[in-house]
Amino acid sequence: MTRVSRDIDLSHEEITRYSRHLIMPEVGLEGQQKLRRARVLIVGAGGLGSPAALYLAAAGVGTLGIVDFDRVELSNLQRQILHGTSSVGGSKLDSAQTRLADINPHVAIEKHETRLTSANALAMIRGSDVVVDGTDNFPTRYLVNDACVLLGVPYVYGSIFRFEGQASIFATNDGPCYRCVYPQPPPPGLVPNCAEGGVLGVLPGIVGTIQATEAIKQILGKGETLAGRLLLFDALRMKFRELKLKRNPECPACGENPTIRELVDYEEFCGVRGDESVAPETEFDVSSNEVSRRLRTEKAPLILDVREPQETQINGIAGSVLIPLRELAARIQELDSRREIVAYCRTGARSAKAVDLLRSAGFRAWNLKGGILGWIDEVDPGQPKY
Repeated sequence: MTRVSRDIDLSHEEITRYSRHLIMPEVGLEGQQKLRRARVLIVGAGGLGSPAALYLAAAGVGTLGIVDFDRVELSNLQRQILHGTSSVGGSKLDSAQTRLADINPHVAIEKHETRLTSANALAMIRGSDVVVDGTDNFPTRYLVNDACVLLGVPYVYGSIFRFEGQASIFATNDGPCYRCVYPQPPPPGLVPNCAEGGVLGVLPGIVGTIQATEAIKQILGKGETLAGRLLLFDALRMKFRELKLKRNPECPACGENPTIRELVDYEEFCGVRGDESVAPETEFDVSSNEVSRRLRTEKAPLILDVREPQETQINGIAGSVLIPLRELAARIQELDSRREIVAYCRTGARSAKAVDLLRSAGFRAWNLKGGILGWIDEVDPGQPKY
């Protein structure tokens, strides 16, 4: 006769809460206890981090560390379901803690209200069973990858843009790392972020939930993970496909003779400084108030909008000429070289590139500092922002 063990350290409430897990042979009591003992670090409490955090908390992961230094904005709420209208203006970490505690009070939430950097990444990641990356920039992805490889912690990767998403697991014992797939970052500005290119609101929910699923499988040691596979999702066509990935024996991080022994300056490695969507100040910047003054003179400048057509439906400067940045080089002959030009976009980043192009072609061009958002703040507060 088989003796039934009742060595259960879950409370009656927890048994009821996790009962649908406990009756699954792939999870059971042992698996639920693994989840309870697990530590998962989520980098970013935004679009991807929101669904990942919600489902990992609901699943009973014992400790969730969350790294984020941002505040909740109204434009976040279309996709960042961890936060609500009442949280706008407040800390994302405080909002996340409140929501996750309501989902599952048995989960310990460790808040790291700071930017993940080369100076603190190893200390934050050390001791974690899995890291879930919910960021949207290349420097942090390389940073998380290298730290996870050095510490031997699996890295659950996800990325989103418009209607498309990707997911995989890197830095495992039997699979490649992020550098094996992307040895070098793209040139700065080549890949727009979600603030510039947009993202379908439900897309991070799909990809973030896949990340949570992979983290749970990694903790349980069950199933076939995405290690060695890159899952690609096209929401517009509702299709999944995958690419097989292999570890690069010459990879500087996880190859046979790794050369990366410590974390470096990843913004320098990726050729960026600070927020890639915000242009640094240049000698060709001009303020919104100054442009407004010039527009009232006889020699008013031509106002060039280098955004995408759909952006101009939200707001804009009256009388602007629209030539998207991606078309500017091919259509530059449409502009009068005798006339002064002021270019603008959403924040001033794309228009700064336009000004460089125009000046190299002999135009007297200036960049509207702060873009249309700065214009609304200083000149035309009646227009909506995005």
